[in-house]
Amino acid sequence: MKEQNTAALEKALRVRKRLKRKKPNFVRQESWRYDRLKENWRRPRGIDNKMRRKIKGWPSTVNVGYRGPKAARGIHPSGYEEVLVHNAEELKGINPKTQAVRIAHTVSKRTRAKILVEARKKKITVLNPGEVEEKVEEKREEQITEEKEEKEEKPVEGEKPKSKRKKAEKRDRRKKEQ
Repeated sequence: MKEQNTAALEKALRVRKRLKRKKPNFVRQESWRYDRLKENWRRPRGIDNKMRRKIKGWPSTVNVGYRGPKAARGIHPSGYEEVLVHNAEELKGINPKTQAVRIAHTVSKRTRAKILVEARKKKITVLNPGEVEEKVEEKREEQITEEKEEKEEKPVEGEKPKSKRKKAEKRDRRKKEQ
């Protein structure tokens, strides 16, 4: 059963790719004429609009006939279903055989590194891994542990804590200057 589904999905992806080549690049009407208009598609609505009336020589408009196969809709070209992820906890409900992860663009480097580490452990495909690697995360963890160790320096018996020692040293310097 699964082999049939994967074969059908692969065929649908091939068909979608073939149809995509025939599909025109839909552009906003007269975006080629005015710099102030971007090419982003907007439906022509005017009563005399040539594109809306589908007059010969004008660019084609978006129609349902250009749609891809139903089996391939919402599927990444790799064959996985895309799932948008914002943190490492969202990886829990993902099936690595059928789903792949896309990390949201608002995610920081540190969180991205955590997501990548978790995804690698669970063997989940990441569609946009980016530049961050596990080494960055490991270095950060080492820095944090070193900082904690420095903060936890305990004074020797009979010695003042570090903050009080610094205050005393400042007082001594002031007295010498006067």
